[in-house]
Amino acid sequence: MPDSAAAPNQITYDEQDAQLRLLTSGAPAAAIRRLLDSHGSAAGALRAGARDWASHGLDATTCGAIRNPDCELLTRGQAWLESASHQLIDWSQADYPPLLRRIPSPPPMIFVAGDAGLLWRPAIAVVGSRVATAGGCANAAFFAEALSRNGLCIASGLAAGIDAAAHEATLRAEGATVAVLGTGPDIAYPVQHRPLLERIVAQGCVVSEHLPGTRPLRQYFPSRNRILAGLSLGTLVVEAAERSGALITARLSAEVGREVFAVPGSIHNPMARGCHRLIREGAQLVESPDEVLEVLAPLAIDLAKALRGELEASYAPAKAPLQACLPIDPDYNRLWQALGHDPSGMDELGQRSGLTTAVLSAMLLSLELEGRVAAEHGRYSRIGP
Repeated sequence: MPDSAAAPNQITYDEQDAQLRLLTSGAPAAAIRRLLDSHGSAAGALRAGARDWASHGLDATTCGAIRNPDCELLTRGQAWLESASHQLIDWSQADYPPLLRRIPSPPPMIFVAGDAGLLWRPAIAVVGSRVATAGGCANAAFFAEALSRNGLCIASGLAAGIDAAAHEATLRAEGATVAVLGTGPDIAYPVQHRPLLERIVAQGCVVSEHLPGTRPLRQYFPSRNRILAGLSLGTLVVEAAERSGALITARLSAEVGREVFAVPGSIHNPMARGCHRLIREGAQLVESPDEVLEVLAPLAIDLAKALRGELEASYAPAKAPLQACLPIDPDYNRLWQALGHDPSGMDELGQRSGLTTAVLSAMLLSLELEGRVAAEHGRYSRIGP
C-alpha cells in the first residue's frame, strides 16, 4: 500500500515507462503479476534483469522485448498517459480495483480514463444484445436509471443496443457508469459511440487492458467480459439471444461467485431466449430494480466493511467504530475536513487530504452507507454538520 500522505496516483515517469515496457513485451499476464508480486513495482521488476525475468517464466524473446521495446507502442502509451485524467494501474498498486483482484485471471494492468475511484464503488454489469428491441432498450434504461439512483455504479461494454441504453440512461440520471472496452481506451467501438465514450470519460470511467490505439478484434471481447464481470457484484442480462456475448459475461460472473439476474421476455421474442436459458440454469428472474437491490444491498455493505477492514489493517493498528472514528482517526478527520457541503470530485478531495484514491474510495463508500456523505455524479459532499 502506498504512503497515505503521498499525493494520490503519484507515479513517476520511470515507473510508467517500466509498466509500458512490461506490457508491450508480450509477456503472459500471469508472469507480469508474478514479477510485480516479487518486486513490488514495475520499476523494481525492470531493474531485476533478464535472469530474474526468466525465473518468472519469460522466454528470451520476451526478455529482449523488455530491453528493446517497440518504440511506436511505447510512445503511443506515453502520449496517452500525458493527460491528467488518464492512468495505468498495475497489480502491485493499492488503487487496483479490489473486486477485480478476486477473479481467476485478472489483468496485470488496466488503462483507466476518467474517475478511477468508481472502480471501488459497488457496481452491477448491465448487458444484453447488440440488436436489442426497442422494449429491451427501454428495460435496460429503466433498470440502469433506477439502480444508479440507488447508489450502484452501472458497468457495461459500450456496445450497441443494451449496453448503450444502460450507459445513456445512467448519464442522464447523473449516476456513475463504467465502460469496459475490448479495444484500446481511446477507441470507440462501434465508431458512432465516440461521443458516448467521451461523455463517459468526462462523467464516469473507461477501462481497458489494451494499449491505446488497439483496434477491435473478435478475441478481445470475451476477455473484456471477464473484466466487466470481475468489477461487478453481479450481472443483469436484459435481453439476449441464445448465442450472445452477454451470456459469456453472465457465465463468468457466476463462475467467480457473483450474482446473475435475468429479465424475462415474450416466448415469441428470439432476443429473450438467452435470458430464459439463464433462468432455467439458476439465474434470478427479476421484474423490477427493487428485486436487484434487495440482493445486492447487503453485498455492497459487506464489500464496504471488507475494504474498510483491509485499509484499517494497513494504515492503523486499530480504529474505533465508524460512528466514533471521525474525531479520533486522523485519516477520517483529514477526509472530513476536506469534504464540504458543496460537492467535490475525487481528485480535489485527494489534493486537499493527501489520501490515495484507494483510501478515499473505501472511506467515502463507508461514510455514504452510514448516511454521512452524499454521492452524486462522482462528486461527494457532507450530510449534516
